[in-house]
Amino acid sequence: MKRIFDILASGAGLLVLSPVFAIVALWIKFDSRGPVFYRQTRVGRHNKDFGLLKFRSMVVGADKKGLITVGGRDPRVTRSGYFIRKYKLDELPQLVNVFWGHMSLVGPRPEVRKYVDLYTPEQLHVLDVRPGITDLASIRYRNENELLAQADDPDRYYVEVIMPDKLRINLEYVARHSFWYDLKLIFMTFREIVTK
Repeated sequence: MKRIFDILASGAGLLVLSPVFAIVALWIKFDSRGPVFYRQTRVGRHNKDFGLLKFRSMVVGADKKGLITVGGRDPRVTRSGYFIRKYKLDELPQLVNVFWGHMSLVGPRPEVRKYVDLYTPEQLHVLDVRPGITDLASIRYRNENELLAQADDPDRYYVEVIMPDKLRINLEYVARHSFWYDLKLIFMTFREIVTK
């Protein structure tokens, strides 16, 4: 039921939101040099890598200067990128990942291999389900960039404080997830974006 819903919802979303895709793509193209889309290798279900799609919100080569975005005004973020990140528009291309089956609408947010390699055997159970566009941990840590901006060592703070708590939340999701709980998280996500 979850997979059928993902296919139908992502397919409908791609059709309905195609004008938004076009507007955002043009804005990115005229705002800064580089491709419209950004593809990053993330770790998905059963510990397998896949290419996660996003609208590019940072300057080309930004990932070589660190994987963590720090604060609301990270200098690597473009002008258009600041807006599309604020309203989560950069995540929209992941509907393609959902349609292809790499991801689900709801599930633990996929991490890069660097951080997954630090997981304990218990934490690796978050990879028992498809990763998602949204999850409870993302909602609770909607101000993650601001928290990282206040840390002396953002990467260390992420690994030692934020990541373990997000994994704890996601392990709870893996244990109790259901179709109706997924719908609740989708509505909670929309509410957070609208009221941000």
